[in-house]
Amino acid sequence: MKHLVLIAVLGLAGCSSMPEFLRPAANVTTPEARAPNAPPPDANTEDALDTTTEEERSAALAAPEPAGERELGTTVASLGSPTEPGIWMATPLVTAVTPGRVVAENGKSVQLELRPLDGPPTAGSRISLPALRLLEVGLAGLHTLTVYAR
Repeated sequence: MKHLVLIAVLGLAGCSSMPEFLRPAANVTTPEARAPNAPPPDANTEDALDTTTEEERSAALAAPEPAGERELGTTVASLGSPTEPGIWMATPLVTAVTPGRVVAENGKSVQLELRPLDGPPTAGSRISLPALRLLEVGLAGLHTLTVYAR
């Protein structure tokens, strides 16, 4: 039994000197495994991470139909995952995916997908990089947003 443990320890110790082609892959993301419209793995700028189309941005900035829209409240939001594509906000103010709109303190408004986020209604929210860019509030920091659902 001692010999088996010794062999296992020595075998693992030699892994770092193992040729690359023999080492196990470390969570490799293939293009097929990425979400549609996800930025490339080497994206590292705002422009590269924002994969929304001009049509998607125009639709998000279009004036909403006020009929049927209801205010859900105010939330403090920070940047969500910059690699998650789309114009969205994850917030505890909704319990199901819902079309909605947010208005920043600067008066800018964007239509987006509201996604549920576990937590009390007073907890903060996370918003997509494209949505923050359209709101023109900057990517860093916390942003107070008024949230509406349709």
